[in-house]
Amino acid sequence: YHQRIDSACLHVGLYDDETSARCHWHIPQAHYLESWGDTRAFDGTVALQQPLIAPLHAGRTPHEVVSALLGEIDRKPYAIVREYWQAKTGAAFETVWQTALRDGIVEGTAAPPKAVTLRSDFLSLSPPALYAQYQNLEQKGIELMFAPDPAVWDGRFANNGWLQELPKPLTKLTWDNAALIAPALAARLDLENEDVVELGYQGRTVTTPVWIMPGHPDDAVTVTLGYGRGRAGQLGTGLGCNAYALRTSDAPWFGSGLEIKKTGRRHPLAVTQRHHSMHGRDIVRAASVAEHAQNPDWARDELPVETLYPPFHYEGYAWGMAIDLGACIGCNACTLACQAENNIPIVGKTEVARGREMHWIRVDRYYRDAPENPLTFFQPVPCMHCEHAPCEPVCPVEATVHDSEGLNVQVYNRCIGTRFCSNNCPYKVRRFNFLEYTDEHSESLKAQRNPEVTVRMRGVMEKCSYCTQRISAARIEAEKEDRRIRDGEVVTACQAACPTEAIVFGDLNDPNSRVKQLKASPLNYALLAELNTRPRTTYLARLMNPNADMRTVDRKQEQP
Repeated sequence: YHQRIDSACLHVGLYDDETSARCHWHIPQAHYLESWGDTRAFDGTVALQQPLIAPLHAGRTPHEVVSALLGEIDRKPYAIVREYWQAKTGAAFETVWQTALRDGIVEGTAAPPKAVTLRSDFLSLSPPALYAQYQNLEQKGIELMFAPDPAVWDGRFANNGWLQELPKPLTKLTWDNAALIAPALAARLDLENEDVVELGYQGRTVTTPVWIMPGHPDDAVTVTLGYGRGRAGQLGTGLGCNAYALRTSDAPWFGSGLEIKKTGRRHPLAVTQRHHSMHGRDIVRAASVAEHAQNPDWARDELPVETLYPPFHYEGYAWGMAIDLGACIGCNACTLACQAENNIPIVGKTEVARGREMHWIRVDRYYRDAPENPLTFFQPVPCMHCEHAPCEPVCPVEATVHDSEGLNVQVYNRCIGTRFCSNNCPYKVRRFNFLEYTDEHSESLKAQRNPEVTVRMRGVMEKCSYCTQRISAARIEAEKEDRRIRDGEVVTACQAACPTEAIVFGDLNDPNSRVKQLKASPLNYALLAELNTRPRTTYLARLMNPNADMRTVDRKQEQP
């Protein structure tokens, strides 16, 4: 700190990345969960940042670095933040400080709202220059579009294995990015999935595999940011292509004049779903509001009556789940929440390509209608917890059994790895731990795991457990108070993370529970009901309300 830094470059960051490699000094930054600080929300409201854990390493906060540059080397983040707000609030500081720590925000710090009005002559304005560019696309060539990656975003999460292995919502790609193109463009350029092309734009070139996307605009290519990094840690370095190499200041998000050259090479991509169509089956059931009004029972199942299973009456709890396909947006938050909750390991690109991904809940993506302009549907698929579970009678050691509350449970220390249960599961929701994926030695990873869930060894079958550890925790509290578990008291990890509340879990023996009411809906149906597995997880069919007056717009002829 005592040297001259007039011409030096100093980098404060969590990682020794590409930016720090171009600086004179790199200062390890303390994680925001282990440091004091303050921040502003989008509306200007100030929040006090409080540490949740003791510092794991000798990192420094930006507050400390700035304070050191000002000559006050020994000041701690707590003192810096506290002294700043003491100077701002004066005599009322202690009250403001304690209130802000309790509430999380500093009252009265939001920016004043700014009133805006729409120009009265808006509709009479001439088309903007942007639209004029669209009108000349055929003369200017193929359009190049940039987009943040759905998982690693702009590259800041490239070293996060959970996010790298999380299938992208539409492409289902993992551990890679690709140039997304329309089926028509692929046919015109004689391209197939995994063909490597050279993208040329304004004198810059990158090579990348292509992936054909139904519904993608013709005469356009989409590349996602965040890949092709050179210093992104052990997991994120060297994956995919660097789309930033094509990006220019005058076309940060899109531009015309892209050139595509087929190289003749191929690059294997690890995807978790290679089929798009439901092939005439009613896996995802969807209809318009008008169709539903004409036939309210269109989605109901005609369940088979015959069965070899003896009936069983559940005296206590009977757990079940309902998933609203009309609310699901395919974001994969449920998949990631389940992985964090249940200590599910990542397996890497090679194993994913072999079909050995370990996620306990997947989100299937389907298309309907012509590939040029299809409807897209998403369907989360966890273990169905079937009443007539096909996996149970084929297990030679009774490692998969039914409990008294309707859960299809997996006894890990009984499993001998025959995989008969997986072969007999029509939903393909069971995962086999082929290799020793779990790192038992890194101290930071030990702190990451959920201590309430077993860390499995290799050679055992795994699957969704309806978060049985959360059910047990709620049962203990209810027994202490001599009562039943209340509706909504047990929230599964996937349910808690779902931003649209598409997943509902609860007790089917409670007539007032939300899940019971949803299962009474005429939209409720079971996946592959004709197999008579009688799953505890069911779906609410998707209702759509299309505007009959809307039509496809020809962007070369219609005004915006």
